[in-house]
Amino acid sequence: MTSRRTFLFKVIPAVGAAALLSRNALAAPAKLDENDPQAKGLGYKHDASKVDKAKYPKYAAGQHCGNCQLFQGKPTDATAPCAVFGGKLVENKGWCSAYTKKA
Repeated sequence: MTSRRTFLFKVIPAVGAAALLSRNALAAPAKLDENDPQAKGLGYKHDASKVDKAKYPKYAAGQHCGNCQLFQGKPTDATAPCAVFGGKLVENKGWCSAYTKKA
């Protein structure tokens, strides 16, 4: 038979660890920084109108994250996770060279 003290020494730390893990799991994803190495490599800009059109000739007016297949939110969301950037939040009006028009 387990004593109350032994039970408490086992259960309380387990409950505390579970609470910390769930708290971290529920934390909001980080916003993508334009200076992130992957973002720089793909030419990501928070504002698609600021894309260097000479460097990224694939860019066309009207393309932005909100109408990209990789944008994991609603077209009306200001920010949403992006599959290319590991779930980091990108701006709806942003753009990168991985842009793929939503079907």
